[in-house]
Amino acid sequence: MNGRDTAVLPRESPVYDPITRGVHWLNAILALMVIFLAWAMLGMPRHSNARGWLIMLHASLGIIILGVMLFWAGWRVRHGSPPLRPLLTAVEAMLARATQAGIFVLFVAMPISGYVGLAAAGKSVALFGLVNIPLLTPESDRLSQAAVALHLTGEFLIYGLVALHVAAALRHGFIRRDGILERMLPRRG
Repeated sequence: MNGRDTAVLPRESPVYDPITRGVHWLNAILALMVIFLAWAMLGMPRHSNARGWLIMLHASLGIIILGVMLFWAGWRVRHGSPPLRPLLTAVEAMLARATQAGIFVLFVAMPISGYVGLAAAGKSVALFGLVNIPLLTPESDRLSQAAVALHLTGEFLIYGLVALHVAAALRHGFIRRDGILERMLPRRG
């Protein structure tokens, strides 16, 4: 065991800024809500009002996630990440960045593929039933089916990448205790 495995970083170790931390946790909560709604849809009859309501909520939260992700992208361009090294090896830092990039890309692609799947099927998309989102794609069964297939594939990719992300965070927080987990936790006092 090397000293890095049990080292506890000093309080001044670099952390993410409060906006980045807030957006991260907001997005995590929204993603859990979207997943819960998707699973709830599975138990509903195909053309029921309840299923339609769940789809509207799922799609609306997806649109919100897309907006959050676009804000986050702009924020991250102007406010970089605290350095991962020397806390992580070069390989660990590369894997962390690749996992985070994959999650980011999927959290942008999922709402877009969901929207295209609905719009190409000729179904209106309304943000919480209040604001209609224009249908920007032609009506096409093939396009709708392709978008739905991408959406469903992305679902399982997200599950895998998020599980890897959470497992790594927990490993850093509770086994290695190297300060990596604390970089994204809300600050106390």
